[in-house]
Amino acid sequence: MANAASGMAVDDECKIKFLELKAKRNYRFIIFKIESQQVVIEKLGSPEETYEEFAASLPADECRYAVFDYDFTTNENCQKSKIFFIAWSPDTSRVRSKMVYASSKDRFKRELDGIQVELQATDPSEMSFDIIKSRAL
Repeated sequence: MANAASGMAVDDECKIKFLELKAKRNYRFIIFKIESQQVVIEKLGSPEETYEEFAASLPADECRYAVFDYDFTTNENCQKSKIFFIAWSPDTSRVRSKMVYASSKDRFKRELDGIQVELQATDPSEMSFDIIKSRAL
């Protein structure tokens, strides 16, 4: 359903796959892109894939949205998981693209119920694994 504010629709498959990531843990990550005024899935990462493989899947010069399911062990030795929403907007991407992704982000994020941490990144150092670890705790 298109949103009047951003004019952006969200493909139902985005919500379905996100629920599978959240509830069934079928995926480690999902990368989304905006195509023809609609948010669609670009890549699904299997549960075996690492954070490095996820980060390498983001294009160097194009904006994307992504969710990453981060598993970790707390200091009390408890197994936990946090779902990160990452708004990837590299400095080298086109200005128009950055504007479209920025104006549609909140609307899209509301469709994904269960996001626990949000990150905005313009280059890989802003979403390094150390930052993910520190934001999860």
